[in-house]
Amino acid sequence: MGDPAATAGRRGPYANTARRKAEIVEAAERAFAVAGYHGGALREIARQLDLSFTSLRHHFPTKEELLIAVLENADNREKESFERDLLHSGLIDAVIALAERNLAKPESLRLLAVLSAEASSTSHPAHVWFVERYDRVRTLVEKSIRSDVAQGRLPADTQAAEAAYAFVALWDGLQLQWLIDPSFDLVAALRRGLSTLLGQRP
Repeated sequence: MGDPAATAGRRGPYANTARRKAEIVEAAERAFAVAGYHGGALREIARQLDLSFTSLRHHFPTKEELLIAVLENADNREKESFERDLLHSGLIDAVIALAERNLAKPESLRLLAVLSAEASSTSHPAHVWFVERYDRVRTLVEKSIRSDVAQGRLPADTQAAEAAYAFVALWDGLQLQWLIDPSFDLVAALRRGLSTLLGQRP
């Protein structure tokens, strides 16, 4: 059997590295959500963490790598819960549950809103990531609509492929409006809009 102390010693640096990378990603997420990718300065992120610029570059050699890590972290945060809700409750209820959780962390919504707008430029380092993300989201929505139709949750004549584009547009659009003016009930508006779109009674 190996020496537990030695094993712990080997794990220590890796654990510290993972923890430090997570801290950098969290700090960068806050910076990018406020100032966008181009405005979020790596030196300022390092300063906030009391970390040298060299150390930050050791974990993320380029700003582009840090950006993708931030986006992946934000995108994956609710993935497991959302997929579980899809299975048990259907598409609309799963999206509503996700929206309710997101109300407590508008910075995540703001991050994706700010960076997706920036990434509409083909020269932006996250352009391909967002193209692929929207493709994944629409594919998932289309698949979920077909599943809900098969289970009787949605009308049999629902056109899944066409509805998926409108579904994502409505979802994104209402969240953006809420970020700009949070005076309305996002969850209620989202449920009404999605239910109307898919022909489900709210």
